[in-house]
Amino acid sequence: MNDNTTFKLYLDKDGQDLDSVYLTHYAALHQYAYTMLNDGHMAEEMVHQVFLKLMERSEPLNIHTSVKAYLYRSVNNECLNYIKHQKVKQSHQTYTMNTMNHQTENPAGKLQYKELEQHLRKAINDLPEQCRIIFQMSRFEELKYSEIAAELGIAVKTVENQMSKALKRLRLQLADYLPILLWLLINLM
Repeated sequence: MNDNTTFKLYLDKDGQDLDSVYLTHYAALHQYAYTMLNDGHMAEEMVHQVFLKLMERSEPLNIHTSVKAYLYRSVNNECLNYIKHQKVKQSHQTYTMNTMNHQTENPAGKLQYKELEQHLRKAINDLPEQCRIIFQMSRFEELKYSEIAAELGIAVKTVENQMSKALKRLRLQLADYLPILLWLLINLM
């Protein structure tokens, strides 16, 4: 496979062409992504995303530059998208924090916060007993699902199902307080 000519990537059924490209370029692409993200795990994730997208293509890929240049550009784009997503996420968290701080500084905000606390306590207390216990152990005692399962003598899957049930019920009951609730849950985790 010549790296400097127009290249058509055909995936045979066992993916050998892509495997060969992956093995040839993975280490360098990972290092490149790491220099952009400064996070080994996310660098690995970005490189895997590029190859996953290549695998999922149903048509051959025409590359008019070198394969290496195409892969570097793809990893670069994945990293930039990830960075952009992180900035949006951070911006949203900052906005939520500022909104919360502003709301709790004025009397109306304090009242709304107290009202939310009351509604949250009531909503938690209204959960079925096992569901409530599991939710409290997870959110307030910060136990992992496996730790909760071991302590209660139940399956981890049961803990997952009960947490899902609890969060769904709380979301429905506290829909009017979602921005404040999001801030609280982010800070409790």
